[in-house]
Amino acid sequence: MAINPNEDTEFNEALRKHGILPPLPPAPRTPSPPPAPTLEEKYAGYSASQLRELAAEAPDDETERILELLRRRKLQEARKVEMARFGRVYPISREDYTREVTDASAVNEEGDEQQRGTGVVVFLYKDGLPHSDRAAEHVRILAQRHPHTKFVSIVGDKCIPNLPDARLPMFIIYRKGEVLNQLVAWGADRERKIEELEAVLILAGAIIPQQRILPGSERDSDDDTSDTDDLDDDPASRMRSAATSTNARAPKNIRGKEDSDSDFEFDL
Repeated sequence: MAINPNEDTEFNEALRKHGILPPLPPAPRTPSPPPAPTLEEKYAGYSASQLRELAAEAPDDETERILELLRRRKLQEARKVEMARFGRVYPISREDYTREVTDASAVNEEGDEQQRGTGVVVFLYKDGLPHSDRAAEHVRILAQRHPHTKFVSIVGDKCIPNLPDARLPMFIIYRKGEVLNQLVAWGADRERKIEELEAVLILAGAIIPQQRILPGSERDSDDDTSDTDDLDDDPASRMRSAATSTNARAPKNIRGKEDSDSDFEFDL
């Protein structure tokens, strides 16, 4: 009679004790059950407003605290995405103008209950003109500083045929599909500082200074949309007020949308 060494019998066990049969291999371990998901994992796909509702109905203080931390983290992530909306100067062609400028200025920013549209600054330039080159550097910096405003650039006579160099650099400011203002021959009269251009763009409506809230700040509101409203207490808003008081009289080369320039009207 053949012996099956893998059988777990008393006879085989006696043989193993005497070293006649090798010991049985260890039985495979039963896998441990997966750990229960954490609150962070459980609610990873929830929005900030949903997390706020869950926190209000939390069964205990610790759950409420964790849900509130998750909500704040969601808001901070949303702000980072929002801040990356533009942040640079976009070169465009005449063919792109309607889509990248007029139509883009009519788009409301997400969460903007006031439906203010998007500020778009069109920078018309010519390489080699000293004041145009200097303005180009200022535009690049302001585009990074104010990523809620879209900055685009185009060679002057590629945008407006026969536009004379004496009118460059030119800025055309849009919001909600309309021209708000024009700046003509910026810096041609004297060297302009970047702060001057920034203040003028704020006054013209191209830039709406955004509220800046530090991560974890107690100024995170229970209302997720409050970050785009009630900007009066923000330092950037105070800068806008200062710009209004110090620039009450617009420079001569700023043209309002009611001004006419029949020699160089263009329809894009």
